[in-house]
Amino acid sequence: MNLARGSSDDPYAWLWILGALALYALISYGLTYRARVRRGSAHPARDAVHDLKDREDPQPPRQRFVSRVLMLCGAGLTGLAAALTSGAVRIVTVGLTAGVAVVAWAYYDYRTERRARTSTGPDA
Repeated sequence: MNLARGSSDDPYAWLWILGALALYALISYGLTYRARVRRGSAHPARDAVHDLKDREDPQPPRQRFVSRVLMLCGAGLTGLAAALTSGAVRIVTVGLTAGVAVVAWAYYDYRTERRARTSTGPDA
């Protein structure tokens, strides 16, 4: 009977994961939007969405590795915070830990993609 219910102790684990992904997307959009505004784009919101859709180029192996290490370390620290706390403290601790981890991950991806884009040039 235990298998039918699932193996997670936290029934809201998927909500935490979806929240982290939504936060990552929101931060990525915000950083891209800010860059578009600073460059004087006529339609920064639309251009930022197009920039996010154009991220289909694979990262170089080193940057991809560092990005995944940041993601996994953030997930590990968030899991550790959840395991070591309980009650209202757990919610605050996990929320803050996940928020900081997602911000660091999104910022790293944004910075390395921007560097890669400027090093190859806009027409490359």
